[in-house]
This record gives sequence, structure tokens and C-alpha cells, in this order.
Amino acid sequence: MEIIKTIVDFRKVRLSLTEPVGLVPTMGYLHEGHMSLIRQAKMDNSSVVVSIFVNPMQFGADEDLDRYPRNMERDLSQLQKEGVDAVFVPSTAEMYPIHFSSRVEVDNITQRLEGASRPEHFRGVTTVIAKLFNIIQPTRAYFGQKDIQQAIVICKMVADLNMNLIIITLPTVREPDGLALSSRNSYLNRRERKAARVLYQSLMLAKKLWQEGERDAKTLHWEMVRLIRKEPLAAIDYISIADTKTLMEREEVKLPTLVSLAVKIGKTRLIDNVILE
Repeated sequence: MEIIKTIVDFRKVRLSLTEPVGLVPTMGYLHEGHMSLIRQAKMDNSSVVVSIFVNPMQFGADEDLDRYPRNMERDLSQLQKEGVDAVFVPSTAEMYPIHFSSRVEVDNITQRLEGASRPEHFRGVTTVIAKLFNIIQPTRAYFGQKDIQQAIVICKMVADLNMNLIIITLPTVREPDGLALSSRNSYLNRRERKAARVLYQSLMLAKKLWQEGERDAKTLHWEMVRLIRKEPLAAIDYISIADTKTLMEREEVKLPTLVSLAVKIGKTRLIDNVILE
């Protein structure tokens, strides 16, 4: 497994990779959700590249950049076991050198849901992902459904800018009690971890009501709110019932519909979603 820290060195290694090449972009602190993406990439491609880069551009001023969990030694050990061909681990200075001043921005769909709560977030995501696509030149890139808006935004960027690759989104990997795997779950203490189950429970409540015939989005929304408010450690950032392409809120649930939410459990902000289809 090649471990590459600079763009110049990666481009040399890239010449030796057998096509097609799959890319799994990550911020490290890898978990089974990342592994599911890597395993699918190995099935689909002759070579697999994983990037590990905690991207400062996608963190807001009051967010958790400095304390975001990191464990490079463990990450590289896991990737070695999975048979990854190359790992790109650039520094911040390598990705954003002095006088770096370019941005990639997708309008409209980035201004809703996560974008409404984190105004600079998606500009940072699209900029770094566009750079990674240019550096690594993958045939396919893999993302998880837990960050569904991110995947939708990246698909839009790829289509609009005629980027020559395929975006593949895979289902969310969950704990036995339904909690979506996330690096930020490591912030939760035992009591908060138990409380965090309410995210998945509320999504399953919305799905159950829909399966029973409820089509009014406001009703689904309100029932989710009622359930989450029963958990004293939970504070709702947003609940959305929206079109899966435009992310515009729906009044009536028509298929497919994205039900998503962001909830703070103590000081930790968690997101999750289900697609009704």
C-alpha cells in the first residue's frame, strides 16, 4: 500500500494504478461505514485510492475542527488490511498553499438543510472534492447516504462541470440500535449515546406513518418533533421532508421523498435520513 503526502508524488503513483480506479474520500477516523465504501470500490475497480484529509474549509468558526477525532496510525492499519492500493494524506498546506483563492460553489441545493445551518460548509466540500477529483482522476467515487445532501451536491457539481467520473452512493451503515455510524459518535458519553437513538427512532416513526397511509408532510414533521422532544438531551436543529433532487420542502409526500434531520445530543450535532421510496 502506497502512502502519499504530496500532489506531485501522487501523480507519479497514479501512472502505475490499473484502471478503473475507485476513490473513497474521507476525513479519517475510519469506521465500518467507510469500510463498506472501500469494499464496494474494490469490487467495482481494479485499483482503490482512499484520501484522508480533515478539510478546514468545510468547518465553521464555531465548529469542531480542532477536536475532530483523528487516528492516522489506526486508519492506515485498517486500510492495509482492506487491501487499498494507495492512500493520499495531504497536509493543509499541500491542499491550500499560500495565496490559494479559488472556490467551487453549487447554488440552490446548498442553501437548504445543512447549508442553512452551516452557510460555508458546502463551498468547502465542493472545493476540496473538486481538487481531489482533479488530483486522483478516479473512474468512480464513493459516498455514504448518511451525508445524503453532500452526495446530491457532489452529483450536481459533477454533472454541471462535465467531470468524467461516476458518483456512487451507498446505504448508511448503522449500529444494532439504528444509530448511523459517524466519527462524531466518539464524542458521546454513555448517557448521550443512549439518547442518540432518538434520531433513528424518529425517522422510523415517519416511515411507519407513511407506510400506514399518512401523506401530509406537516403531520410527519410534527410527530417526529413530538418524539424527539421526549428526549431531554436532544435539541432539534432541523427536520426536513423534501424532494430528493431539489431538496425543496414537500407539503404532500410523493415518492421518492427524503426525510432528514439534524439534532444536537448534548454538544454533539448528529445527522441522519431515510428515503421514502
